[in-house]
Amino acid sequence: MGKMFLFSILWWLTGSPFAALIIILLVLYFLDLRFVRLLPDFTKPFRRWRRLSALQNQLRLNPHDTPAKLEAARLLMEKRQYSEALTYLEEISSLMQDSPEYLCDKGNCLLKMGRTEEGLQLIEQALRANPRVKYGEPYLLVGEAYAKQQQMEKAIASLEELARMNMSSCEVYYKQGELYNELQQKEKAKRSYLEAVEVYRGLPSYKRRTERRWALLAWLKK
Repeated sequence: MGKMFLFSILWWLTGSPFAALIIILLVLYFLDLRFVRLLPDFTKPFRRWRRLSALQNQLRLNPHDTPAKLEAARLLMEKRQYSEALTYLEEISSLMQDSPEYLCDKGNCLLKMGRTEEGLQLIEQALRANPRVKYGEPYLLVGEAYAKQQQMEKAIASLEELARMNMSSCEVYYKQGELYNELQQKEKAKRSYLEAVEVYRGLPSYKRRTERRWALLAWLKK
């Protein structure tokens, strides 16, 4: 009823039902970005492009800026430009080769480029150094890689290892559930979705904003 009243007011103010509808949709979209984040952020590609351009300009002035290369590589990975990302990662290999986060990023690039054995080797090296690196996401990467190779037992073993870690990331538990579904492990998928919801309930308020989308998706799936 309230929405119809708002629509009527906006129609009266704008003189057009289409303009009123667009305003309502825009308000709902920005409310979603602020509180839920279920819808995609259409401004993110632009912000990512702007930041990447700034980093590339920065690297032209200082070609040895390791943090800038690492950030640029991660932005390129978000764009699924794994070959370019790997180029940056290779350039800082001598300085970052002992970092579990770096090893995971490089291993992920290699996996996405089809260099599976090399990628798995680096990610497993990172997990030996720090089993909780990147909130357990590397276990998902390993599981996905083995699933693509039809090595289902190894894929499930990787997910089971993640399940024993009691992670605090709704996103990781949601993606774990999705991978269990692909492996036809329906009950385990349901438990992963439930775990995502339970983790969300225990998060502090400042953390809930970034995890709310995954908790809601998990709640819908469970």
